[in-house]
Amino acid sequence: MAISFDCFGTLVTAERPAAPWSATAEELAARGVSVPEDWENAYRSSHSSVERGRELSLVEHTQAALASRGVETDSDTVEAALLRAFDGPVKVREGASEALDAAAAAGPVGILSNCSLPGLVEQTLSRAAFETSFDAIVTSVGCGWHKPHDNAFAAAADALSVDLDSLVHVGDDARTDGGARTTDATVVLLDDIPLTDFPAWLEESAWD
Repeated sequence: MAISFDCFGTLVTAERPAAPWSATAEELAARGVSVPEDWENAYRSSHSSVERGRELSLVEHTQAALASRGVETDSDTVEAALLRAFDGPVKVREGASEALDAAAAAGPVGILSNCSLPGLVEQTLSRAAFETSFDAIVTSVGCGWHKPHDNAFAAAADALSVDLDSLVHVGDDARTDGGARTTDATVVLLDDIPLTDFPAWLEESAWD
């Protein structure tokens, strides 16, 4: 058995900018990037199409938005600007540390998070400073698929070296995290089993 946890809304809450285009523009300008006058429109417009279930990197989207206005910028600069723009206060949810400790005692522990910005989940977990170490961190932008697509859960199981029917996924969103059910993984939703009750649930559950 292995256990994957959703990140945002499950283990932590994190403040995000109310107007991400403005926060991004400020950080881009701080790095010498010429931000277009109609940046909000460029940022909020679609510049590419992706297959259903696929994740589009926010770095690529931002580069495309800039390029649509004739501004070419390297990906490292854009990624650094975005990570700073989205770097807000992080609060560990009640019971999260204890749930992670219980999971680690039972088997490999990983993160499976929908996140379009490379490095943001890792940055957030660093802010949270959990004592439990993670055996794998799988993000939608990293594996290319976002929950509830089966491939996202398959990527988590593969990263944790278990079959899908041996994966327990813990999350807060019935629509996205609940998608694990179609893969035969076990789903634990916080509306049913809060993090504070997860250690007891895990102890009472029977696993091969």
